[in-house]
Amino acid sequence: MILESRPAKLLLTLAALAMPCFAGEYAVLSTGFRIHSDRHETDGAIVRLYASGGVTEVPAAHITGFETEEALPKAASDVQSAEVQRAAVAPNPEQLVTAAAKKNGLPPELVHSLVAAESGYHVAAISKKGAIGLMQLMPSTARDYGADPTDPKQNVEAGTQYLRDLLLKYQHDEHQVSRALAAYNAGPGAVDRYHGVPPYRETRAYVARVIRKYETKKLKPAGKPTPSAD
Repeated sequence: MILESRPAKLLLTLAALAMPCFAGEYAVLSTGFRIHSDRHETDGAIVRLYASGGVTEVPAAHITGFETEEALPKAASDVQSAEVQRAAVAPNPEQLVTAAAKKNGLPPELVHSLVAAESGYHVAAISKKGAIGLMQLMPSTARDYGADPTDPKQNVEAGTQYLRDLLLKYQHDEHQVSRALAAYNAGPGAVDRYHGVPPYRETRAYVARVIRKYETKKLKPAGKPTPSAD
């Protein structure tokens, strides 16, 4: 039996605790401390803890048990691989737009045309005025629909709901689509004030661009939409 003074035992314990942790086990002491080791051997009243090529002897009476070391964190390459796999199964912007359009009873071609004009399918797009994401939602509009505009799915769903509400607002107008699009771009107040598409060059060009895309898409066979920034 090896007799050691209490200070010597404390030094051994602290030294063992300071060692780098590799796969192995922990000896749980009666004081609450844990000592890491690769393995251990019991020799009567002494327990030998082997770690990093060295050995620490501890009175068996001071050890209450052993715990298996938890699995080591995944290597960076494994984490990156998992992220790539998640990205592969996550819906892409085009899928989000199509799903939101169908959910809200709108022609997918119309919503795709609007997204293409608004952001070119760039999920992180932010305008000079502060509009955010695929459907370029203003923060106030996103709040009205309880959405986080930085989340692509919530952005598209809220934007599609907003477009649907605008189409319902002008459903009895013969220029329903153009007014709804103008309201999406310039705000319903401007459309109501001018009793139609307001005389803003940007808004008029925007409405014409979206409608042109929409009509073009309706003539094409169904398939994956082609993102466009124009």
